[in-house]
Amino acid sequence: MKVEAKLEYQPSTAPKTGADLLIDLLKKAEVDTIFGYPGGAVLPIYDAIYRARGTIKHVLFRHEQGMIHAAEGYARITGKPGVVIATSGPGATNLVTGITDAMMDSLPLVVFTGQVARTVIGTDAFQEADVMAITTPITKHNYQVQSIADLPRIVKEAFHIASTGRPGPVLVDIPKDISSEVLTGEPEEASIHLPGYQPTIKPNPLQIKKLADVIQKANKPVVLAGAGVLHSQASAELTAFAEKHKLPVVTTLLGLGTFPGDSPLSLGMAGMHGTYAANMALYECDLLINFGARFDDRLTGNLKHFAPHAKVAHIDIDPAEIGKNVATQIPIVADAKVALIELNDQTAASPTHDAWLERLNHFKHDYPLWYKHNPAGMSPQWLIEAVHKVTNGNAIVATDVGQHQMWAAQYYNFKQPHRWITSGGLGTMGFGFPAAIGAQIASPESTVVAIVGDGGFQMTLQELSVIYERNLPVKIIIVNNGALGMVRQWQELLYDNRISESLLHTQPDFVKLAESYSIRGIKVDNQEDLIAVLPEVFTYDGPVLLDCRVLQQEKVYPMIAPGKGLHEMIGVKPL
Repeated sequence: MKVEAKLEYQPSTAPKTGADLLIDLLKKAEVDTIFGYPGGAVLPIYDAIYRARGTIKHVLFRHEQGMIHAAEGYARITGKPGVVIATSGPGATNLVTGITDAMMDSLPLVVFTGQVARTVIGTDAFQEADVMAITTPITKHNYQVQSIADLPRIVKEAFHIASTGRPGPVLVDIPKDISSEVLTGEPEEASIHLPGYQPTIKPNPLQIKKLADVIQKANKPVVLAGAGVLHSQASAELTAFAEKHKLPVVTTLLGLGTFPGDSPLSLGMAGMHGTYAANMALYECDLLINFGARFDDRLTGNLKHFAPHAKVAHIDIDPAEIGKNVATQIPIVADAKVALIELNDQTAASPTHDAWLERLNHFKHDYPLWYKHNPAGMSPQWLIEAVHKVTNGNAIVATDVGQHQMWAAQYYNFKQPHRWITSGGLGTMGFGFPAAIGAQIASPESTVVAIVGDGGFQMTLQELSVIYERNLPVKIIIVNNGALGMVRQWQELLYDNRISESLLHTQPDFVKLAESYSIRGIKVDNQEDLIAVLPEVFTYDGPVLLDCRVLQQEKVYPMIAPGKGLHEMIGVKPL
């Protein structure tokens, strides 16, 4: 039998280059994982990664979109910037969707792109793209390195900007001649000097006092919790605040997990597919206290009918969000955690709101989430409940976008922060599976579930290679209804049932597909079979793909149609 000779690692004796300096700077920034894909313009960087092997883990993906979504999942779980490396031209442009996704959902990323040499920038050189112009609108900041002496400062600033204030993606474009340039001496220690970037962390004490006074006088107060609570690690403070004042809490889609979903004060998710109780609380309240949510259209519905009777307090670290969409009477620019600590310290317990809480409990009890139970087939809502039960509600759940995303948000009752990963602002298909990979890398001991649709999964399924190579025990649940489900739902309800190109008449055999990657695959099409295999799926030591054939015609209810107010939900069914 022929035995392949193994290449032994040989330390390089070559002089240090700009690429070696970059790796040293990443170590100083405490980077432990790089999500990357090599190419010509970053070959000097990959040579430096080879020379530094063992000090920073590099994860090779099969497409740049997959790796940047994985970096987003990593960032969502750890709170640390996800680090991405791609080559110039198509490598950089393939990152555009993920960069935009991270920008809209406030996820910290530091993205390094290769660039052609400085001498040929602007000549339409091979694999050249103007990545600075392309990414200016979709990054928190971007840099193109013009001198190797600037690299330490730029890298340090990039990590600082990405992870402070309102988090977001920062891009660093490195020409190939910079990364291959030989260092002539030790670089100077960089310092951060950004006079134009000074996020406000501490709230104005007069505004805190004003809010404290208003809380004492409100009859129908409600708290809205967004992703800003998660970014500031403020879930414990939010819970203490709500419990102290007996305040009902609704969350945004991205705020799920900020407040325990099983608390008596929790009303669930608000917005287009939110619960009846959450939406009616926002509609009827006289005081709305928003912590870290940006009042997007999928939350508010028709702004004319959003919190029409309420005095609005908005606590956000990004001053641009306050008053942008909803008139705000008490603006507080601050980090959510710092603001909550001050509110908890300075406010006495408010008078009880028994009548208000009783009314909201009536809404919760009499108008719960519902679906038709069909034991002969498989209801997708029931599927999510079954996954919740077998994981005890403790899994990290990443989703794609569409009906399955909304069902997961509705029926997987999140009790802890940093367990929910989804694409909220951009709504990116293909996001869920690679984001789950990033989450599993970030938290190796956690149970990670990718709940995806049969449409979105086919956009990034090539990353099955990654979970096989690294034996990452991600559990992939395909909610397979043979359709682009949310598109089909809108066509049925809003376009007089004109079903146009939203049915997936042909799809792969997902079990055989998984097996072709040496991953275990299982197909189920009824409740009895699912109950039998689910425990095995989650005790199996390795990745599993579970193809669940669910009822195609199921819809996500409740629903607020475009242009309607929060009180104009359809699909609400009394108990």
